[in-house]
Amino acid sequence: MLLRLWPQSLFGRLLAASVAAVLLAQAVALVLIAQERERFVMQGSVREWTRRIAETTQMLAPLSAAQRVEVLTRQPESSPETDPPHMHPPWGGRHAGAHPPAPGFLRLPLFTDFENALREQLRGALGPGYGIEIGPTPEPSPPAIDLPPSFFEAHELALHPARAQRYDVAVRFPDGDAVTYRLARTPGGAPLPRNLFVNLSLLVLLLVIVLYIAARNITRPLSELARAADSLGRDTRAVPQIAEQGARELRDAARAFNTMQDRLHRYLDSRTRVLAAMSHDLKTPLTRLRLQVEALDNEPMQARIGRELDEMESMVREALALFRGLDDGEPASALDVDALVAQIRDEFRDMGATVTLTGHALRPFVGKPQALKRCLTNLIANAVKFGTRADIQIEDGADLLIRVRDRGPGIPEEELERVFEPFHRLESSRNRDSGGTGLGLSIARDIAQAHGGSLLLANLPGGGLEATLRLPRRR
Repeated sequence: MLLRLWPQSLFGRLLAASVAAVLLAQAVALVLIAQERERFVMQGSVREWTRRIAETTQMLAPLSAAQRVEVLTRQPESSPETDPPHMHPPWGGRHAGAHPPAPGFLRLPLFTDFENALREQLRGALGPGYGIEIGPTPEPSPPAIDLPPSFFEAHELALHPARAQRYDVAVRFPDGDAVTYRLARTPGGAPLPRNLFVNLSLLVLLLVIVLYIAARNITRPLSELARAADSLGRDTRAVPQIAEQGARELRDAARAFNTMQDRLHRYLDSRTRVLAAMSHDLKTPLTRLRLQVEALDNEPMQARIGRELDEMESMVREALALFRGLDDGEPASALDVDALVAQIRDEFRDMGATVTLTGHALRPFVGKPQALKRCLTNLIANAVKFGTRADIQIEDGADLLIRVRDRGPGIPEEELERVFEPFHRLESSRNRDSGGTGLGLSIARDIAQAHGGSLLLANLPGGGLEATLRLPRRR
């Protein structure tokens, strides 16, 4: 499931990885800030409670056990500043109105050893003669000296008194008597202001915008390079020079592509001139030979030599077409695949061949009409010649599939790829006495690859051969 959610494009992956890294860094920073704030608040609270407990304990230490009880149970007088500590019920409402609510704080749960820190502070302040026990306040809670909340946590306890976590600190005097102090603190970590989260969110948003622009500047030249490379495979003359911009590596890649394109054009121009000269030099002697053969009086000899000349002309024509390759000068256009295949089917039917057609294309396909017609003609001609009939099936979707099936003997598995080699002919009943030059499948695959597609052969389970022409739809 996570793999499906992960972007497939380079731009999406760069942006997603960068945003994930930013969010992770911000989360770690937030935890570190909360941890440091919690440590500061806990240390401040522990120092304040230690001071209060130590002062009260040292004041009660010279008194006897009876005097301590009398002091702790005496009613307060008018001057609270001079009053000794008194026993109070469990903390809760006494200081609830001491501080106004202070909304706007959030808490990040952290785990701190509050009890151990307070115990160590009290041992250092009171000395080794006092025993100290700290634990959560039991239910029902016994009477205890109620300590007011620390300065650092007073506003949070006033805002949420029900969330207070109470502790009892039992201090045993050297004479064996003990006194219990009760304090309250907020659990779950130090309070964090909401504006901190707002600031971090704004920072993340700013970083995402910057990363979006940076990732787009990196991937846009790559996308243009990919489109230019795809167009170059379809039409070598219709691809303009791409802009050499962006980072140094991107400029180098664009410059290398433009240089390759220039070299390819020079090579194709040179090859076109050579092919034109070859076409003229080969056809001229063949024409002279045909004229000389027609002057012969021996008709059987004339027919035999005529067939040889026809085969030579066919071989020269197909060889030149193969060598010409992509540089055929035909522009790509939107063509009706159904009409094209139906036209080829009707042409073969007029010659007495058995050809069927099923399926249809959902929309026009952008390609070279004459090149695709030649490709399909070669496939259907092979099916009719070697398999007695051709069954054409059209399937359309993400790719346009045209399947041509016959009912012949098939091809040995080890030969399914070799038959695409130029001038390769099988020594079997499939092409025995059938003529041909062994270039039809090579030309058909070159045309398929020129359209960004593929051509595959496969033997059918019930006998026969299937040729699958796959033409990708442009996205």
